[in-house]
Amino acid sequence: MEMNSAIPEAPNKKKTKKNPLNKNSSCNWKTSIERKIPIIKWLPKYNTNYLLHDLLAGFTVALTEIPQSIAYAGIAGLPLQYGLYSSFMGGFVYAIFGSCRAINMGSTSIMALLIQSHVTTMGLGASVFMSLIGGIIILLLGLINLGFVFEFFSYPVMAGFTSAAAFTIASSQIKNFLGLAGQATGFLQSWQSVVGEAHKISKWDTILGVVSLSILFFLKEIGGCGNVKDDPTSPKTCSILRRSLFFLSVVKNSVIVALGMLLAYILERNNLNYLKLTGCVTGGFPHFAIPTIDNFIEMVEEFGVSMIFIPMVAILETIAIAKVFSKGKSLDGSQEMVALGVANIMGSLVLSMPVTGSFTRTAVNNASGAKTNMAAVFTGVSILVALPFLTSTFYYIPKATLAAVIICAMFYLFDFEAFALFWKTSKPDLIPMLATLLSSLFLSLEYGILIGISTNLLFVLHAAARPPLKLEKLKSNCQDEVYSIAPNGTIMFPAAEFLRNVILQCQEEGALIIFDGQRVDRMDATVAKFW
Repeated sequence: MEMNSAIPEAPNKKKTKKNPLNKNSSCNWKTSIERKIPIIKWLPKYNTNYLLHDLLAGFTVALTEIPQSIAYAGIAGLPLQYGLYSSFMGGFVYAIFGSCRAINMGSTSIMALLIQSHVTTMGLGASVFMSLIGGIIILLLGLINLGFVFEFFSYPVMAGFTSAAAFTIASSQIKNFLGLAGQATGFLQSWQSVVGEAHKISKWDTILGVVSLSILFFLKEIGGCGNVKDDPTSPKTCSILRRSLFFLSVVKNSVIVALGMLLAYILERNNLNYLKLTGCVTGGFPHFAIPTIDNFIEMVEEFGVSMIFIPMVAILETIAIAKVFSKGKSLDGSQEMVALGVANIMGSLVLSMPVTGSFTRTAVNNASGAKTNMAAVFTGVSILVALPFLTSTFYYIPKATLAAVIICAMFYLFDFEAFALFWKTSKPDLIPMLATLLSSLFLSLEYGILIGISTNLLFVLHAAARPPLKLEKLKSNCQDEVYSIAPNGTIMFPAAEFLRNVILQCQEEGALIIFDGQRVDRMDATVAKFW
């Protein structure tokens, strides 16, 4: 019997190159966990050098955040200690889940303004409600990886929105700046109230406000001179002077508030009640508990579309700041949303108002040399220390001084550079920016950003309806004229009628038409039917 003992040939093993763009093929469970919980990646590498830098940066940011958070609580219509309650939990959470080392998470002027009317109507519970519900919404959006959606919000719309918010917030502080009683909410209401009560303006509060604002601007500007790299050839005293100027600029809010408190204390001790003071600020730690919402339906009806709008603005602020301070590194928008969502949910357990990334404090954190997210932890610890020991001194903070702090911050939040940029590079972008700015000022911030987005979409749709089209008359030996139509890029249904009219105009002249589709990437059924 003959046996065929042929040995099967080994299959050719082809070496397959891993595609670096395919994340699923290159990542494993460890990198996936590190991406979801970034602290696992950087904490084992933490050293003494990082500790010293983060400790200094965290304390420096706390000196900025304490007066700011008190002022923002006032904007929101909350007791001032609620601003401090909003200033530590976000940092603790972001240190665990955040991917950008410089971001400071806490109360901001825009968040305070957005909840102001709801707090006025529904009380203090509205703030905690929005923190909890907004946090849940943001977390869910992050878990289903919808971070890319917010890339479609254009710079003109965001520049108009932030500028309008800055103008509105600054206007709401004019009454405190001038020593007038009461608080106004909207842009128009603020100025109408000031004009109607002009005869009640306090001379001493106004003087203090103007002096405080002037000092803040001065300290801000000299900080630019201090934030310069040291020249090895310059004397050591010059280097020390530059660093001192920079530090003084960074802690300018704390300096001006401390000086105002000292002045008010001296006047009060001598029974000279010239200034309107902040009053008692409740000290101690907030009560840690799961929030109970008895009037859930009423809260939902009160917030309405703001339940979606406020979380959306919080996400936009955080992602925009993270992009600026990521220093060229890839940014996971969905992970930032997870961190922000958890920060708001945990914040609601300590009576926090809605929080998001703060551009001012993030810039201070970055300039102060923060190396890791541990700087946010040190900021939170500093504020926790201040809660039981320093709140009694906040009684003497003049309202005019706090107003000056806010007005100064809003001046630098207003995007002056956007106007010049759009004028030089793309004048049509001024239209959605101005539409957002004006409608936000005279209607509301919610309507303003919706109108701005709608206006911007009109430009996008117009571009889609008028795609690049090369129409060329070809030389031909035949009697009829010959035209070549060569669209470029993607052609979708908004462009169908435009292309049809171009073809009909050529046909009226009795010309032959050649359609050149070499540069067409995609064409939908509506356009194909018109051909």
